[in-house]
Amino acid sequence: MSNSISYQQLLVGQVSIPIKLLSEFTSLGLDEKEVMVVLQIHRFIHEKKEFPTPFEIAAHLTLSEKECANTLRKLIQKDFLTIYQQQNEMNQLSEAYSLDPLWRKLFTEKKTPENPPEDGSMFILFEQEFGRPLSPFEIETINAWLDEDQIAPSLIKAGLRESVLMGKLNFKYIDRILREWKKKGIHSVEQAREASKKFHHQQEKRQEPVKQRDTSFYYNWLEGEE
Repeated sequence: MSNSISYQQLLVGQVSIPIKLLSEFTSLGLDEKEVMVVLQIHRFIHEKKEFPTPFEIAAHLTLSEKECANTLRKLIQKDFLTIYQQQNEMNQLSEAYSLDPLWRKLFTEKKTPENPPEDGSMFILFEQEFGRPLSPFEIETINAWLDEDQIAPSLIKAGLRESVLMGKLNFKYIDRILREWKKKGIHSVEQAREASKKFHHQQEKRQEPVKQRDTSFYYNWLEGEE
């Protein structure tokens, strides 16, 4: 039997990388570190491991696990990477990465971003208020509010402000606020402010005021300050 290399076996283990990615990644706003993380995710997906951990990705790079986690967060924040839920034949849910946002940006004509530049500052605003970096899932939640639900950035900030005033700083509560506003046809900060004033007024009538967190440093949005 010949000891020659089986090129067919070699080809089975190959991953196709778009030349366009290697030649145009800088024009998309990606750097070399982000591209390497993208390529590792692309490889993992090809190998049917659709939600590798930062530790697993970092094991094939010179990045630390923390650096890898931060890079993943940036890729999601820049809308190059997304997280979605999938269901198997046993109705079990699991999370998976998708690079579809990157491929769409790469292979479609470049358009002016639909969301204004203030979107980037909103992530910083959330991180400042939560006192920590946002998780990939939390970043994806904000992106979903913007892209899928078409909620204005100013209204998302208003939802954050309301959750601060209520002392219930978590994403589920903010999501509940935004969906309630949408159901009531509230699409501007002014409308949200009026609805919030009425709500707080009704609450004060029903019960004694509950001691709330001091938000004077962060917001006084009911008085119209932006």
